[in-house]
Amino acid sequence: MPKKLIVILGPTGVGKTDYSISRALEAGSPVISCDSRQIYKEMRIGTAVPEPEQLAAVLHYFIQTRSIRDIYTAGDYERDALSLIEQLFSEGHDTLIMTGGSMMYIDAVCNGLDNLPEVPLLLREQLMNCLDTEGVEALATQLKELDPETYASIDRSNGQRVVRALEVCIYTGEPFSSFKTGLSKQRSFEIEKIGLVRPREELYERINLRVDRMMEQGLVEEARGLLPYRDLPALQTVGYRELFRHFDGEYDLGKAVELIKRNSRHYAKRQLTWWRRDDRIRWISL
Repeated sequence: MPKKLIVILGPTGVGKTDYSISRALEAGSPVISCDSRQIYKEMRIGTAVPEPEQLAAVLHYFIQTRSIRDIYTAGDYERDALSLIEQLFSEGHDTLIMTGGSMMYIDAVCNGLDNLPEVPLLLREQLMNCLDTEGVEALATQLKELDPETYASIDRSNGQRVVRALEVCIYTGEPFSSFKTGLSKQRSFEIEKIGLVRPREELYERINLRVDRMMEQGLVEEARGLLPYRDLPALQTVGYRELFRHFDGEYDLGKAVELIKRNSRHYAKRQLTWWRRDDRIRWISL
């Protein structure tokens, strides 16, 4: 029988954590997280890291293993996750459970990313410093001049992605888009994708209640402690951005909570729009 990776995906707040733990216990598998924010150890409350009892129920990987100060890309995750998957299969697992809502991380594991050129660390550090001091808009403007195609398609609020595209343009003298092939890589294991959904009103209510719970758990204090690092790519995240602007005096706390709920709902909608294009996903209603 071929080895199988089951990828459990779905919008934020749908209930992936509990479902994936139950499937992992059935399969005798750990849970491999593919969440691009839960990987950061300083961001516990605002990223809805699984509760201690959930983490104790089954072994989890890639939960709070990096620092927000680290530069960690989808390409890094592809390399690390594939290495772990092959290791676990070699240790006797026939089925592994992966779960998360990060579209790029899931695509990296399932389809692979293009082989982009290695860029000197000094150049990346220079661009990251520019990101910190001048903001993502300045780098995006430079990217527009060097690669209009990527500028038009990239998430220009994501500083890490803008830096990655810009560093390739600067180092190679070629547009970042010229290295994108769109071809999927073959994996040595079978991949099954399960998408979790709920009725929209139910999902949105779960999202709203989760934000309220985060506030009760101390999200304001967590965000305040991260304020000095607000320009780092990891913190360009719903829940933190809105509170940083509240700290700046742009609006009161009630408005910040309202915006976190609204932007979380919008993010859930974008996730579903992204995955609806993939006819390999088997959707399950919870």
